[in-house]
Amino acid sequence: MKTRRFHIFFRFFSVFILLFSFSCSNPETKEYTIGFAQTGVNDEWRRAMNQSMKIQTSLYSNVELIILDGEDNIENQIQDIEELIAKDVDVLIVSPVKSQPITPIVEKAFNKGIPVLIVDRKTEGQNYTAYLGGDNYQVGVDAANYLASLSNERKKVVEIRGLSGSSPALERSMGFKNTIEKNDNLEIVKSIEGNWESYSIKDSLGKVLNEIEDIDYVFAHNDRMVLGAWEVAKEKNLHNKIGFVGVDGLPGENGGIKLVQDNVLLATILYPTGGDEAIRLAMKILNGESVPKNNLLETTVIDFRNADIMWNQFNKINQQQQDILKQQSTIDKQEETYSSQTNILKLLLGLLITSILLGAYSIYSGYNIKKQKRALELQNKKITIQRNQIKKIAEKVKISNEAKVNFFTGLSHEFKTPITLILSSVESLSDNKLIRDNKLVQEVGLIYNNSKRLLRLINQLLDFRKIEDRKFVLKASETNLFDFSNIVFKDFEREAQKRNISFSINCNNKNLKVYLDRNLMDKVYFNLLSNAFKFTPNNGSISIDIKDDFESNYVTIHFKDSGIGIPNQEINNVFKAFYQGTNNNKSSSGIGLHLSKEFIDLHKGTIEVFSKHGAEFVLTLYKGNAHLSSDEIIYLPDVVDSAVLSFNVDYEEDIFNQDAVLNDDERYSILIIEDNPDLVKYLKGKLTQEYSVHVSNGSNGVEMALGLIPDIIICDVNLPDKTGFEICDILKKDLRTSHIPTIILTALNDKESYIKGLESGADLYLTKPFSFAILSQSIKTLIYNREKLRYYFVNNVHNMDVSSNFGTIEQEFISKVNKIINDNIDNAKFSVENLASHLNVSRIQLYRKMKAIMDVNVSDYIQNIRLEKAKNMLQDTTLTISEIAYATGFSSPNYFSTSFKNKFNKSPKAFRE
Repeated sequence: MKTRRFHIFFRFFSVFILLFSFSCSNPETKEYTIGFAQTGVNDEWRRAMNQSMKIQTSLYSNVELIILDGEDNIENQIQDIEELIAKDVDVLIVSPVKSQPITPIVEKAFNKGIPVLIVDRKTEGQNYTAYLGGDNYQVGVDAANYLASLSNERKKVVEIRGLSGSSPALERSMGFKNTIEKNDNLEIVKSIEGNWESYSIKDSLGKVLNEIEDIDYVFAHNDRMVLGAWEVAKEKNLHNKIGFVGVDGLPGENGGIKLVQDNVLLATILYPTGGDEAIRLAMKILNGESVPKNNLLETTVIDFRNADIMWNQFNKINQQQQDILKQQSTIDKQEETYSSQTNILKLLLGLLITSILLGAYSIYSGYNIKKQKRALELQNKKITIQRNQIKKIAEKVKISNEAKVNFFTGLSHEFKTPITLILSSVESLSDNKLIRDNKLVQEVGLIYNNSKRLLRLINQLLDFRKIEDRKFVLKASETNLFDFSNIVFKDFEREAQKRNISFSINCNNKNLKVYLDRNLMDKVYFNLLSNAFKFTPNNGSISIDIKDDFESNYVTIHFKDSGIGIPNQEINNVFKAFYQGTNNNKSSSGIGLHLSKEFIDLHKGTIEVFSKHGAEFVLTLYKGNAHLSSDEIIYLPDVVDSAVLSFNVDYEEDIFNQDAVLNDDERYSILIIEDNPDLVKYLKGKLTQEYSVHVSNGSNGVEMALGLIPDIIICDVNLPDKTGFEICDILKKDLRTSHIPTIILTALNDKESYIKGLESGADLYLTKPFSFAILSQSIKTLIYNREKLRYYFVNNVHNMDVSSNFGTIEQEFISKVNKIINDNIDNAKFSVENLASHLNVSRIQLYRKMKAIMDVNVSDYIQNIRLEKAKNMLQDTTLTISEIAYATGFSSPNYFSTSFKNKFNKSPKAFRE
C-alpha cells in the first residue's frame, strides 16, 4: 500500500516537471547557416566585403554566417567548399579564385540541392542559383572613356591585368580594349599580367618603362596594383608624367578614394563589394522568393571632382553601420536579460510548488519511517546474534582445518627423508659394475623412476600448501626452451615405449631462450604429461609442440594427447583445486592442474585447455625478461642438466646408460658438392663421426648452400651444371654465404686451374689423389681460423663502420649491419625482420650468417649495440635515463633499466654515479 502511494506521488511529480519544462521552453525558431568561401582576406576590398556581410547578418538573429579564407589558393578554396557542403549549409556563397578550377565543386553543391550564390567572379556554365557583382565589362569601358576624355591627342596606355583565368580580369580587359579600339586618340602599347597584388607587376612594369618612352597613362585592374605601378614610376622619376587609373574605389588610408585625394591617381572606378546585397539575396532565397539569375552592381568614376563627396558618404555609411552594430548588441543583451529573468521566475515558481509537495510527502513519510525503523531494529538484533554464532563456528572450523593441514604437511615432509635415501641408494647401485652388466639394471631403473615419481607427488602436496599461503617466489633464469623440454620428454620415453604410444617433441626454433623457473616449470611439464599418459590408451599418441611466434613476443607450448578428453561443460573447472572430471575414474589428488596454472601465472603467462579428439593444453610464455622484476631473475648456467639417472633404454638392451651422440645442431656442418658417388660415400663415411654432412651432386649445390649455410664447403670442379669455380665465385659474392670457407677438391693440378680456383675465392685448393689426413686437418684449420676471425669480430664489433677499409666481405657486412642498427637506434619497433629486409636476406639466413660469423643471436646483438650506445650516452651526456632509454630504442625506461643491469651488473643510475 505504501509503495503504491509513493508511485502515485512520483507520477504526479513527473507530470508536473514535464509541464513546467514545456512552459519554460521558447517557441522553435528556424535556424539558418550561410557559408561563404572567400578567395582570400589579404586585401582591403575583400575585408570590406566580409565586414559588410557580418553587419548585414547581425540583423537576422536566426542566421549564422561562416566565412572561410581560401588564402588565394585554388586547392584551399576547394577544401573550404567541401567542408561547407559537409556541414550542409542552407546557402553557399562563393567568390572563386579562378573560374574554371572552381566550377566542378560549385556544380557539385548545386546538384546536391544547396542554393549557390556566386559573387564578384563568375564560374563557367550556369549551374548556380544567382550571380552578384559589379559589371566588370562596364568597369573597363568606363576606364577607357575616362582616359579618352582627358585629351584629344594620341596617348600611349599600359594596361595591368588581374589574375589570369579570373572572370573580372577577362571582362575588364575586354571592355577596356573594345572601347580603346573605338578611340583614335588612345593606344595600348603594352599589357602586363598581375595577380591583383602590387608586388606582382613591379619588375615587369619597370622593364616596360625602360623599353617604351613617353607613356601617358597606366590603367590597372585594381587600386593595389596601380599603387604599385605609381611606386615604380616614382623610383624612375616618372610619376608626375604618367596618369594612373585604378579600380575598387575603397575608402580608408590605402583605398582608391584617398589616393585620388592625394593626387596619386587621376581616378578610380568604384567597384562595390556587394557584401550586404549578397546576404539580402541569400535571405530572399531562404524565404522562397524568386531572385534574378544575374544581379549587377552599379559602378561610377571617382576623380578629383567627386572624391571628397564619396569619402564623406562612405564615412557616414560606416558610422551608421557601427551604430547599427551597437544597437543590435544592446538589443541582444536586453533579450538575453529578459529571457534569463523569465526562466529564473519560472524556476522559482517551480521550486516553490515542488517544496510544498515534498514537505507534504516528508510529513507523511516520517510516520512510516518510524514504524519501519522499529521493525528493522528488531530484525538487526536477530541477525547480529546469528552472525556471532556463525563467527564462532567458523573460528572452530578454521582451527580444526589448520591442525589437519599442519599434520598433513608435516607427514609429507617426513616422507621425503626415506624417499631421498632410497634414491641415493639406487644411484649408488647404478654405479656398480655388476649391476650394470646384469639384467638387474631394469629393476633398479624401475625402483628409481617410481621413487622419483613418489617424490614428485609429495613435493606437489607441499607446493599446494605454499601456493595457498602465497609463499612462492619466482626464480627465473635464461633457459634454452627446447633443451629443457627435451630433458622432461626423455623421462617419459620409456613409458611411451612400454605402452606403444607415439610420443614426439617438435620445435620451430631450437635456439629460443626464455626466462623461467626451471624447478616450477619442470613440475608443470610433469603434471601435464602425467595426465596425458594417465588418460591416453595404449597405441595412442602424445605430442609436445613448441611454437615460436617470430612476429610477437610470445612462445606457445602445446601438450596434445588422444585420450578421453574433457567434457565441454567442465573445461572451465579443470584448474580448480580438488576438481575431478565426471569421466575420470582414475585416482587423482585434483591439485596438479591447479598448481600448474598457479606456476604459469607466476611467470605472467597463460594456460588454456581445449578438448577435441583428446585434450590439448596450451602454455603461452613471454620471451625476454621485461615482464619480470629484478627480484624474480637469477643467473644460472643455460645448460639444463638433470642430476638424476635416465632409465629410458629398452628392456632388451644390456647397457645401463651410454654417452649421447652429439646431434646435428651441436656439430659443425659440411656440404660436399661432388658427382662421384663413390667419393661421396667415402668422404661422408669418414667425416660423419665428427661433422654433420650434407651432399649435393652439383645440380643444386648453390641452392643447398644458400638453404643450409654450412660451416665448410667441399666442392669438385667438373660438375654437370656449373663448374666448381663458378659455384665458388657465386657463393663468395653472395652476402649470405661469403663467410663460408670453401675447399676445391679436383683432379686438375695445373697452375692455371690453381690460380683460377684462388681467383674464384676458394680458401684451399687440393688435388686428387689427396690424403684424407691432410683434408681432415685442413678442415679443422679452416674452422679454427674462422673461430679466430669470429673472436676478432666479437671484440671489435662496435668499432666497425662502413667508412673503414677492412678488405673482407664479412667485415663489410658487419659494418653495414652496425650502420643500419645505429641509423635505427631510436626506433623501438626495429626488429630482426627489419634488419634482414634492409640487407635483402631472409630472417633465417641472417640468423645463420650472424651465428656463423659471430656466434650471437641477432636480437641479442641489436640489444647489445643499444646498450653500448646507452652506456656511452650515460658517460658523455646529461640526458635523463628515460631520454636515453627512448633515444636508444627501448620501449620503456623500466625495460631499459632491467636490460642494462643484466649486461653491466649495474643499474643506469648506479653506473652514472
